[in-house]
Order: sequence, then C-alpha cells, then structure tokens
Amino acid sequence: MIENMQQATARYLIFFQYAGTKYSGVMKAPAHQAVEGVQNHLENAVRKLKPVHEVSVVISSRTDSGVHALCNSAHVDIQRRGGKPPLLEQNLIEALNFHLKAEPIRITRAYRVQSDFHARFRALSRTYVYRFASGLRHHTEMPVTEADLCWALHDTTLNISAMKEAAALLLGTHNFSTFRALNSETPFKNPVKTLELAQLGPGDSFSQRHFHRDIQFWELTFKSRSFLYKQVRRMTGALVAVGQGRLLVRQIQELLDAQDSLAFPYNLTAPAHGLFLTNIEYRYEDLVPYMPN
Repeated sequence: MIENMQQATARYLIFFQYAGTKYSGVMKAPAHQAVEGVQNHLENAVRKLKPVHEVSVVISSRTDSGVHALCNSAHVDIQRRGGKPPLLEQNLIEALNFHLKAEPIRITRAYRVQSDFHARFRALSRTYVYRFASGLRHHTEMPVTEADLCWALHDTTLNISAMKEAAALLLGTHNFSTFRALNSETPFKNPVKTLELAQLGPGDSFSQRHFHRDIQFWELTFKSRSFLYKQVRRMTGALVAVGQGRLLVRQIQELLDAQDSLAFPYNLTAPAHGLFLTNIEYRYEDLVPYMPN
C-alpha cells in the first residue's frame, strides 16, 4: 500500500509567466496582507485539483512587486485522490490555466520530474531583460501597449557606446556587493556571482513600429546562475546613468571595487516595471520524459 501511494505522488516542474503589476511579488504573501503574490494564486489553483496533501509550490526565482516574468519555474508534488494515476503534463497545464484564467498568470510548460528534483537548486542559469525607452518628451507619450512594461526616460539622449563599455566591466566573476540592496537575506548570501551576459541592444517593439517611430526601445540582457537582491535593477540604473552622462564608465569599476551596498548612489535603482525574467535553464536530462521505476 505504501509503495502504491508513493507511486501515485508525482513531482512536476512547471514553467509559468505573469504580468507582475498587481502582485506583491512572486512569493506568497501572508494572509493578513491585502495584495497577494503569484505563488498564492498558483497554490490556490493546485488546491482546486483536490490533491491528497497540503499544497506547496516551490518557486525557483524570486521577483519583486511590479516585476514581470515570461518564464519563471517551480516544482510541486501532487497526489490524486482515490488512487487515480498522476496527471499527464498537458492535462495539468490545462487544469491549472482553467483555474488561473481570472489572473494574468499562465502555465506554459510542465514536466514530470524525479522526486528529488528542486526547481531552485537545479537551475543552471537565469536570464533577465530590462526594457527602457528613450526619445520621449513626456511620460504620456509612452504607447498604451507599454503601460507598466517599460521604463520611460524623459528628454534623454543616450551614449550607447559608453553604456556598452560599462556593461563589459560587469562581465565575469565579481563581488557584486555594491549592486545588491540590503534586506534580511543580505548577510547570508554570497555576493560573488559570475555574470555570463551583460548585453545592450535595440528592442524589437510592436509599439515602436506602429505608434511612435521616434521613440527608441532598448533592452539590457543579463544572464547568471543567480542574482543578488535588486542586482539587475541596480546594474541597469547605473548603466543608464552612464548613458545619460551622470556616471563615468570608470565609476562602474569603482562601484564594483567598493564592494559595499551603501556605496551605490542614492535613487539610481531602475524601477521594477521594466524588468522581465525571461528564461531559466535546466539540464536536458532533467526535462526528458519521466519514467517511473
């Protein structure tokens, strides 16, 4: 009987996307908090499948209030009642999306994985894209399709070559203490990270093609195994400041060398609404079709 129960419990890796504007972040908010997190809604959707055990969705990558995701991931264990076999992946996707349909949250993929798989610790890399726009005289010029999805830089001409030069300084393995904000986890997080990608390029925007051709959309792409709290938003803010002439390229190196969160210039962190988590990479072997023993 115990063996049958264990076989009926399935662990799934799910990939999901969301518009983060209305949420407190991806992580679950406590019951007394009025604004919920994405995790609250994911767990409520799983509960509506009536599993045997209490639901716990383990999120791989934290995002703050206002930050969006085209690809976040999590794992969850589901044991169906009445000895029913585990759900097929596509059936799980459709069932969860049915219960999430009132929210700007969608399950995009699901894989049945081994029982010891961990969505957070098995991730090989995470990629973030920060979107911003230049060439606006006023924030009201931002197309409605970009509301809460892009940082509008007013009356700004950017030195793109200087920004690219500064971004190159961030590549590789560094102590990124200056680029992390202080929070309860700060003393316990290793500030040494390896940044595999720090790339600036023009954004391919529907809005630019069809609404305001004089507005230039840009994307900053960052890839690393993991990031510190607000690291991407601080790096973005500093690079934009270089483009605006408010910081010199050499000052990016000086900020890295300082290794002190308090050395980061006041009020330079990029706002949350331009940031997207776009990819989480796993080993191919973790995503191959699950074959129970």
